[in-house]
Order: sequence, then C-alpha cells, then structure tokens
Amino acid sequence: EGVDIPEVNTVLFLRPTESLTVFLQQLGRGLRLSPETGKDCLTVLDFIGQANKLYRFEEKFAVLLPDTSGSVKRAIENEFAFLPKGCYIHLEKKAQEYVLENIRKSLGMKPGLIARIRTFEDESGEKLNLTNFLSYHHLDIRAIHAKNSFARLCVEAGVRDDYSEPDEKELTAALSHMCSMDSRRWIRFVLRFITLEEERHESQLSSGELRMLSMFQVTLWPKSIKEGTFATHEQWLERLLDNPTMHAEIVETLKWQLNRIDFVDELVDMGFDCPLDLHCSYTRDQIFVAMDVRDPQSIREGVRWVPGHSIDVLMNTLNKAERDYSPTTMYQDYSISDRLFHWQSQSTTSEASKTGQRYIHHREMGSRVALFVREYKKDSFGLTEAFCFLGLVEYRSHKGERPMSIIWKLEKPIPARYLNMTNKLAG
Repeated sequence: EGVDIPEVNTVLFLRPTESLTVFLQQLGRGLRLSPETGKDCLTVLDFIGQANKLYRFEEKFAVLLPDTSGSVKRAIENEFAFLPKGCYIHLEKKAQEYVLENIRKSLGMKPGLIARIRTFEDESGEKLNLTNFLSYHHLDIRAIHAKNSFARLCVEAGVRDDYSEPDEKELTAALSHMCSMDSRRWIRFVLRFITLEEERHESQLSSGELRMLSMFQVTLWPKSIKEGTFATHEQWLERLLDNPTMHAEIVETLKWQLNRIDFVDELVDMGFDCPLDLHCSYTRDQIFVAMDVRDPQSIREGVRWVPGHSIDVLMNTLNKAERDYSPTTMYQDYSISDRLFHWQSQSTTSEASKTGQRYIHHREMGSRVALFVREYKKDSFGLTEAFCFLGLVEYRSHKGERPMSIIWKLEKPIPARYLNMTNKLAG
C-alpha cells in the first residue's frame, strides 16, 4: 500500500477484497509507465479468483472497460477489441475460459442471485432492499429485472412472505423496460405522479406532461393505449396502486435510475411539446407514443414518417446480427465524426421517390429528421436494447439509391461515450 515503483512489471493478487477501489489501487501498482526499463506490459497473476466460489471476475473487468453499459462477457470473447488507443488486455486461453465460466455461474444466474439474497443481511450487515443489494454487490439493475422482480426473488430466497397481486406478470415485464430510463425530466415527473406527491388532474397538465404519462403507461401495459384500456391516466394509476408490492419496486427502480444518470441531457425543439430529451434512451414504444402514435407495436421497420408532427424517425441498430435481419436490412449506419452520420435508407427508397425527396429537401418542406441509435438488438442481459436519441439531423449529401446512402449532420455533437459505439463499427 502506498508503493510507487514504476519498474514493477508483475502483480500477484493475494488479498481478497470486495472493494473495486482497492482492486484498482492494487492493479495500479503495476500500471505506471517505465520507458527506462523498456517495460511494455504488466503481467497479472490472480491467486484469489479460484480460492473463493463467490469471487466475481465480471465486476473487476467492468471497472477496466471504457463503456460501463456494455457486456463484459462480450468484451472478453472479443479479446477486448474496443479499449482506448494504446491499451490492451490479453487473457491466456485457460484464464479466458475460467473467467467466462465464472461470469456464467455468478450473480448473472438466478440461483446465484437467490443465494446472495438469502445471505445478504448476515454478509453485509445492511437491511435487505433493492438499492442496498445493488450497491453492495456493484450490480447492474438489469441483472435483477432480466430474471424477475426483486420482491419475487426475495420470496424464492425465503426472506420475505409470499404475496399475490393482480398484475404481477405484466408489471414484472415492465420493470425490465424501466432499466433503460435515463431522462431526469421524465423520471422525476413520473415519480411525482405515481407516488401522489403532486396530485394534479389531467386538465392541469401540459401536453408534454400528458405525453410523458402515456409513455409510462405503454411501458406498464404495452397494448393499453391502442386498445383503450384506460379512459384516463388516473385509471391506470389506480390499477397500479392495486399492486402495492410491485408499485413499491417500480418506485425504487425509478429512484435508482435517477440517481445513476451521469450525463447532461437537453431539450430538443421538435416543433411541439415533446418529452424526448437529447442523449436519453427510449424503447420503440416510448419513442412513438411520445409522438402521439397510438399503435407503436405495429412499427417493424427502422424508419417511420410521423405526419402529425412532420418528423421522419430513423431508428438504427448499429451491430446487426445476420440471424436477426434479412440481407435487405443489413444497412451500413455509422458515425463519420461527432457531427456527421452515414445512414442507409430502406432498400426500396429511390432518389426520386416521395420519401427520398423528403429526406433531401426536408428543410424546405418544413419537416424534421430525428436520429435514434442502439448498438445491439439485445443487450448483454438478453433484454431488448433501448435507442439513444442523438437529436435532430440535417441532410448534407447522398449517393446511390435503393438504398440511398445519406450523410446527415447532427445539430449537437455525439458525446464521446456514444461516439466510440457508433464509429467503431464503420469498418
């Protein structure tokens, strides 16, 4: 501790620790550059991982990766291909196999979660609740909600009494969609509404606030808007309150999400009171309900013209797996710089078509183009990945047709953390 010897080129891990800060300090003893000695790498020998069945390699590697939202498992399998320039991590084959097996059996698996829940209070000395459990184990909330509700896992662990609520199945599914919510404005408003902190009738709400409630309604009950299940927002709130255990977990999940936001969002001038904020993430249904489309489940393509607001919505999955897409939808979408984005239209779009002309002349025609991107169709937890709103874009140029390859200029630059995601796939 406190040692600073740049020449150190080998580190042996012999001290168990649950603290990621201590782990980084230990590792950091060997990460100093030493040009004088020709040191070009650090060799790490970990004697702790195999000594404790509960040891979690995943969280240790996660703190070394630049994109904390990504999959550690995927990074290891790809041999850490997307580390910052000049950095590399190499795992020997046997070590790689061992680490991947450790990840597979760890807290990412339901039995592992239940075992940790069962022993949590004795192990940590803290009260068992979702927030404390996630914080103590440095867990991504998706690790919980990809499996079940935390309340139901606690019942299965035998640490709380069983319960029965009418909408548990639907609301449990909704929890997984809340894991991507990261708009401060939206979360704060929803929390005030569902906790009755600020009771207001619908007649007192702005059009943007009503859209925020519709976005949350479609998150809870996906088909309810199309089918007209609830006549008012107060009706679905009453239904939610009929499920007190699930309601409490939804509130705790939203508060957790709010406290985890680590970027600055902005309002975007969409030409109407739109609740979508710059660089925030939304599901397909949330995006289109925010634009007053009442049947978002009917939208299967990555593009949609919304005539009511004169907006072309472009939704792009950057890393397309062939099993999920046909050859005609394997488009080439990537950022050229932090302000320019290369995008391909649908395979049937020609330059002379109504759609092609609208893309080219959207400014003269008074329409807008909104760009949303995600890296994969599914995230590392098997959940459908949400789309990041990169904002409005303007036409710059195009080549070819069927499909058209268009260069868009973004109104706001892509943040560094998203730029790495959007431009690394260009090649």
